[in-house]
Amino acid sequence: MISERERVNERLASLAVVLPLALAGFVVAAGCWTLFAVAGVHLRLELGLSDLQFGLLLAMPMAVSAALAIPSGLAAQKLGARRVMLVCLAGLAACMLILLTTDTFPGYLLAAGGLGLAGGFYSAGLQFVTGHCESQRLGLVLGVFGAGVTGAGFNYYLVPLFHEAFSWHGVPLAYLIVLVLIIALLLLLTEPEDAEADPLAETSVRVLLQRMRRKRAGQLCAYFGVVAGSFFALALWLPDYLSAQFGLSVDAGARLAQWFVVPGALAQMAGGYLADRFGSARVVSRALLVCLVSLFVLSYPPMTLFIQGVDQTIQVEFALPLPLEGLFVVLLGLALGCTMGSLQRLVIIENRPVAAFVAGLLLVSAFSVAFVLPVIFSGVNYWLGIRSAVFMILFFLLVSCLFLFARESRRHERQSLLHPGV
Repeated sequence: MISERERVNERLASLAVVLPLALAGFVVAAGCWTLFAVAGVHLRLELGLSDLQFGLLLAMPMAVSAALAIPSGLAAQKLGARRVMLVCLAGLAACMLILLTTDTFPGYLLAAGGLGLAGGFYSAGLQFVTGHCESQRLGLVLGVFGAGVTGAGFNYYLVPLFHEAFSWHGVPLAYLIVLVLIIALLLLLTEPEDAEADPLAETSVRVLLQRMRRKRAGQLCAYFGVVAGSFFALALWLPDYLSAQFGLSVDAGARLAQWFVVPGALAQMAGGYLADRFGSARVVSRALLVCLVSLFVLSYPPMTLFIQGVDQTIQVEFALPLPLEGLFVVLLGLALGCTMGSLQRLVIIENRPVAAFVAGLLLVSAFSVAFVLPVIFSGVNYWLGIRSAVFMILFFLLVSCLFLFARESRRHERQSLLHPGV
């Protein structure tokens, strides 16, 4: 008979193997997902792509990820997360082969759609790590896994580096080698039979949503979608914004955008850890307040004030210098990452039996918002002609999110106190 302490130690030992492998896989998958965010600029010049074709290349990985998120989660519950992760990694490796051999737009579009398998890997990977950890460490473990989104920022360095050395086509070759290595490690170091797989698991989306309705999963997924979607949209938007706002090259703007992406991704670990200690609701509220302060400052455009004095008109110039703007961009990334880590822990811990399905819902909501926001950003820039207006849009969006989240949290607390068994 295995004691409770031995069981906990066994799960910790398995987690020590599973978590690094899942994290490494998600880092590479996230890097594949955003490959065209930077390489697409070079590809646009090579093939003479129109704005519509270029937009399709950027949108395809996001759209396919949203479409695969829930089916991948359901497959992970029924067939095993490890098996789904391996399929997604193998599919990404096939996409890298296509990128190395094709020279036509349809070929690149097919590969761009295949990169959406990164979303399927996230859903299955979250189920994989959740099944190997205890509840008291869930927030930290989910934060560590979520930090794999830092891979989305690798392309800001890798693509310019490879392009200057010989060609951006070296990046798919590098990803292919790493993907094959991770697949081999998963096959060698993890158990072939997934203990968490349940062939009789419910796969009806309608039934699962009905079961989760009483646990406010829908509202929490919506809040996560707004926060994570804002983060992803800004990650794609910032290189162009910074280069245009401060007269920098595209490569320089991309490197500066890293100071938003990487700290924000790593801050998910802090958000999950703090949520484990102090509660998710408290961490989310505080982090969103920091987001609002940063967005309020960043939303002010460069302006000139004319003050009518006694003898002359005084002209006052107002513009955030690049170092100060960079400081608030970093602060915004940290706060958004912390919020994502806390919200992810909250929704998973309340719906742990269907963690993979919930992960799919989180991904769908995040990618849906991330798909819509850049379109809104472009429209606002076109009609107003003020680049920093995008931060004001996010300010009002997150104000609404904070208000609704605080009201829902108070209602949930009152219900828990008055009806502890509900």
